[in-house]
Amino acid sequence: MKFQHVALTLFFMTLVSFTFAQNSYVGTWKTIDDNTNEAKSYLEIYEEDGKLYGKVIEILDADKKGSVCEKCTGDKKDQPIEGLVILENLKPKGDYYTGGTITDPENGKSYKCYIELKGQDKLKVRGYIGVAALGRTQYWYRMN
Repeated sequence: MKFQHVALTLFFMTLVSFTFAQNSYVGTWKTIDDNTNEAKSYLEIYEEDGKLYGKVIEILDADKKGSVCEKCTGDKKDQPIEGLVILENLKPKGDYYTGGTITDPENGKSYKCYIELKGQDKLKVRGYIGVAALGRTQYWYRMN
């Protein structure tokens, strides 16, 4: 009888762990160019001190590899885009993360941001000024 309880407990723990991992924001995501609809880069989202961050790990356009963030300000100015942290300080709020910023390396501007999973492999990323209604949405796709 005890073996059945242990086996059942282990089964449910594994199931919960698998479900949590599949619903995690942490991982590698493919970004899509708004103008061409082609894959643009790979971005790694990671957790640090209960907040989410994201950095560009690879630019897919060979002509743009080695680019720097010329229009960025502060400590991001003239830094290589590959390796640049563009998502910062996102905190959990219900089913999504918010309260942080996203930097657009093409124009150097930072925006308020929230991200929300739409299924296990699709991420809604919304950058905005002031209120979320005044912004732009992108969808990123999990890399397996």
